Amino acid sequence: MQGKKTYQEKLFTQFLLSERVPQHNFYRQLKSVLDLDYLYKLTEPFYGASGQKSIDPIVFFKLCLVGYLENIISDRKLIQHCSMRLDILFFIGYDLEDELPWHSTVSRTRQLFPEFIFEEVFTNVLQMCIQKGMVSGHTQAIDSAPIKANASMDSLELKVPEEDLAAHLLKIRHISAMDKEVPIRKSKENKASKEQQTISANRQELGAIKSRNKKWAKDQDQRQGAGNKGSKYTSNKTHYSPTDPDARISVKPGKARKLNYMSQLSVDTGHHVITDIHACHADKKDNQYLQDIVGRLKPRLNQAGLIWRNCVADTGYSSGENYAFLEQVSLKSFIPPHGTYKGGPDGFEYNEEHDHYICPQGEIIPFKKSQRLPNGNLEKRVPRFYISM
Repeated sequence: MQGKKTYQEKLFTQFLLSERVPQHNFYRQLKSVLDLDYLYKLTEPFYGASGQKSIDPIVFFKLCLVGYLENIISDRKLIQHCSMRLDILFFIGYDLEDELPWHSTVSRTRQLFPEFIFEEVFTNVLQMCIQKGMVSGHTQAIDSAPIKANASMDSLELKVPEEDLAAHLLKIRHISAMDKEVPIRKSKENKASKEQQTISANRQELGAIKSRNKKWAKDQDQRQGAGNKGSKYTSNKTHYSPTDPDARISVKPGKARKLNYMSQLSVDTGHHVITDIHACHADKKDNQYLQDIVGRLKPRLNQAGLIWRNCVADTGYSSGENYAFLEQVSLKSFIPPHGTYKGGPDGFEYNEEHDHYICPQGEIIPFKKSQRLPNGNLEKRVPRFYISM
């Protein structure tokens, strides 16, 4: 016999979230082991003694965690998502009749706490994972990923002195049809400091920008991403974002130039627990951040009684300086050299003590000079060949 379900709301009902959320549910299990009570004392100095009550700091950080786990970056969408999930309501301690915080309250609270509060929460959660045996410590894998900034390329401003730079760019810039169609959008507020508004390019770097613009003049409208809004050529040396001064112009292969941050992430290979994460400027190479990552991560692991032995990373972190640094701090590096690295010349012998090469005829080939490359590597030059450091 065919059944038919007719829905009719009840005026009174008995409902308990604790009974509806299954015992094996992820958020129920997380709620039973995640202890964040220390946050009340940690965040107390940032609240006044009178006035309207704020959002519970534990609820705020749990909402941030839900946003990460559910891959939601919008506070408005996060609140909407939580209101539709019984297990998440149970996790953050809200009942069906409780009104969730406004999304703007979450945004303002995120701006209220300084960086060290978030660092302290991260360290405490990592310590919980260590106590449960989820972190081995001996092998750490490091990688990076660009994070899109909340700023538009259309609002970029020229760095000062504006008169000189504008006259210079007027001479060297080859404006494409796309550039003529996209107007410059002025920002409502300039949040950049005087230092961030000051041009950082020297005469040689401005000359390189001139050459690069000339090279792109013929095929600028046909290149990858040229049809996208705001994709005209710009440089961190000559431009800044007034709405997000810390964002930097960067590009990935096959992608248009955008304002990004760079996230440097370290993961323990035992159970894939994140042991360190840091947002950096996107205008530097990965190998320029490796020593800073080691300087943060190694003391954190040592403080927890763990010994870090192996460092795993991709080619982007390779450089002679990084290899030497990892040896000094007793870390084995599993980082492949860059594809352009060819080592020393065939038939030549390197004298490590005196830092020079000996040719097959026994003559000493000394280094003539060294220079810093744009990617941060140190290059030593000899008369007829180059040796990358």
